[in-house]
Amino acid sequence: MFEAAAPLVDEYRSLEAELADPALHADPVRSRRVGRRYATLRPLVEAYERYVALAQDLTAARELARESSDFADEAAQIEHSLEALTERLARLLAPRDPNDDADALVEIKSGEGGDESALFAGDLFRMYSRHAEQVGWSIEVLDQQTTDLGGFKSVTAAVKGPAVDGVGPYGRLKFEGGVHRVQRVPVTESQGRIHTSAAGVLVMPDVEADEVEINPDDLRIDVYRSSGPGGQGVNTTDSAVRITHLPSGVVVSCQNERSQLQNRESAMRMLRARLIALAETEAAEAASQARKSQVRTVDRSERIRTYNYPENRIADHRIGFKAHNLDAVLDGALGPVLDALAEQDLAERLGDSRP
Repeated sequence: MFEAAAPLVDEYRSLEAELADPALHADPVRSRRVGRRYATLRPLVEAYERYVALAQDLTAARELARESSDFADEAAQIEHSLEALTERLARLLAPRDPNDDADALVEIKSGEGGDESALFAGDLFRMYSRHAEQVGWSIEVLDQQTTDLGGFKSVTAAVKGPAVDGVGPYGRLKFEGGVHRVQRVPVTESQGRIHTSAAGVLVMPDVEADEVEINPDDLRIDVYRSSGPGGQGVNTTDSAVRITHLPSGVVVSCQNERSQLQNRESAMRMLRARLIALAETEAAEAASQARKSQVRTVDRSERIRTYNYPENRIADHRIGFKAHNLDAVLDGALGPVLDALAEQDLAERLGDSRP
């Protein structure tokens, strides 16, 4: 049972030895990658080793119970613990996205609804920011385009944090990708009518530079003067950067920093994430229908959730999740929604892994 765990245990031991080698830390990129993979495998290895030990204890307890009924209760307790550990191991061994342990880049763009949509994009950004604070993640704004009313035409932020059971910010937030719809009375509405508008969310893994091969000859890089708030230094120099990846047509821009070099680094970071997301979308389209159902949620064209202010209701249309605590969710209490999405995804992955 759990034969798939054995090679992962071997990999874990190999990584452990590599981490103990001082030479590894001379290469920061390799060191981070090894450390991340080691941390991802640790919960599985600990559970597997505990499983093996408990299985041996159960065998011994059952043999003793045949000789004396005094050991029957002990055997039953061990068996109960082993059942719980078996379920945990099955969850840890379920097929998963290799980027689940990665940090995330979250891009939010206003859509239908004009100024109201931009204000809603700001509300979504605040929701993710507050949730990040509550779970101990850090959030860094890479680029933003604001409106006069204080909303966002677009905002891109990096979300960083430790992985738990092999799931980092990307694995936790990736199902947020899609169209988020809001129903409320806009601040610009004078007659109290409820309007519907929408904003798009894209969640991408924040990958290392050497994880995506980009030919410099495939890039067109333009610099221009930043616009919007940011101070005199930002608005009077050509510090903003726009990068076009010619083969794919992907365009990213960044103007958040005073330095052109910093903006270029941030734009390249966003480009790498975009190309990873594009590759995953193409792979999904070529895969089975079951696989498509799992990954299609990263597509911004998919309407995934409605935020209804008059009823204080949030509804996720993919899994039938509904709750009447919209105010709390928008204040960062996103955990139950993310848990429900993760459980649905796990059930599908466990189903796919059965013979």
